[in-house]
Amino acid sequence: MTSSSACDAIVITGATGTGKSELAVLVAERLSGAIISADSRQVYRGMDIGTAKLPEPDRRRVPHFGVDTLDPDEAYSAGQFARDAWGWIDEIRESGRVPIVVGGTGFFIQALLSPLGPEPELDPEVRTRLRRYLQEQPAGVLKTWLHRLDPGRGGQLRDEGGTQRLARSLEVTLLSGQPHSWWLGQRPNTAALSAVVFCLQMSRETLYQRVNERFDRMMAEGLLDEVRHLLETHAATAPGMKSVGYTQLARHLEGESALEEAVEGAKRGTRHYARRQLTWFRHQLPEDTVWLDAARPREDLVKGITQTWSERRGRTGSTPRSRIASPD
Repeated sequence: MTSSSACDAIVITGATGTGKSELAVLVAERLSGAIISADSRQVYRGMDIGTAKLPEPDRRRVPHFGVDTLDPDEAYSAGQFARDAWGWIDEIRESGRVPIVVGGTGFFIQALLSPLGPEPELDPEVRTRLRRYLQEQPAGVLKTWLHRLDPGRGGQLRDEGGTQRLARSLEVTLLSGQPHSWWLGQRPNTAALSAVVFCLQMSRETLYQRVNERFDRMMAEGLLDEVRHLLETHAATAPGMKSVGYTQLARHLEGESALEEAVEGAKRGTRHYARRQLTWFRHQLPEDTVWLDAARPREDLVKGITQTWSERRGRTGSTPRSRIASPD
């Protein structure tokens, strides 16, 4: 098991649309770093435009891990991400680079900073059948079932409870005979990552405007064709396809809605997701998180991150609370 004390890293997180990926590349170039994606959708191959992956030339500027590793019909849990990420962290450190974890999937970040307990051994065949059934259910139905079967986990997923996470908790609860919250409360089987955490934020009004404008750009870049191509080989109910934007456009392509309705639904869904992220970050990130104003010039942000990293990386024990001026 990797020792957290031997593995310092940087974490750059924030809501969708705050510019995490572009900033991380600049920081990685400045610090000789390598990037680990903590984005639960960029892990899927073929889902490029709608997940806002950086263009291939930009990704080649610094090493990237955790992008394009699965097909959309494969599930990917926070626990599996943590196991993969520790392998990548070791590889990055052995190469003399700085590990930089970048993404807005809160439970992926949490799985590294506050490791999960052990996962139960489940019958693969039964698990596959149950997962297929659960993934066909609306999120509201899954939330109701989870609150009844595992109120503790239901409360945890209140702010960031996508269909895949809800289904995973129900799957563990139903097949193991113990609530998922019980399993998560057991002694972690991985170390906690010692990291300097930076969170980008901006006013809600500005963030929502960015979200809307970004989706318009995605449509102009061919997102509808990307979804159409994916549907040729993957079901609309596949884990990856249950992402905001892909879900709404898939419904349009299957004749269930007009294009304008699908686009507006995708924008609204992305805004709702951003709001849930903001709530999660506010309550779940470490107390010594450095909060950055994403509207500041990019070079100022890079300097702030590299300077803070230089100051903290040699310290032992807890780090002081630090907050850089941010909007209300």
